[in-house]
Amino acid sequence: MIYQPVEKLLPRSGFSSYKLIAMAFKRSQELANGSPKLVEASAVEKVTTTAFREIIAGKVMLKEVADAAAALVKKAKKK
Repeated sequence: MIYQPVEKLLPRSGFSSYKLIAMAFKRSQELANGSPKLVEASAVEKVTTTAFREIIAGKVMLKEVADAAAALVKKAKKK
């Protein structure tokens, strides 16, 4: 597996390493079961690496983190 910077991964999981690993595990299982990849990846790339790359790209995120981000955007638009 290629090194993925934790500084970019943790914000996507609400700064919880446990949630990050759980999210990556779940997405890895989805990819292994045939779900389409949300980022460009070679056919030989491991599903775990692809899952982490999707998380860094912001394609996969915890619902609570996504909801908080949406609320911030909505609040910024009101100003």
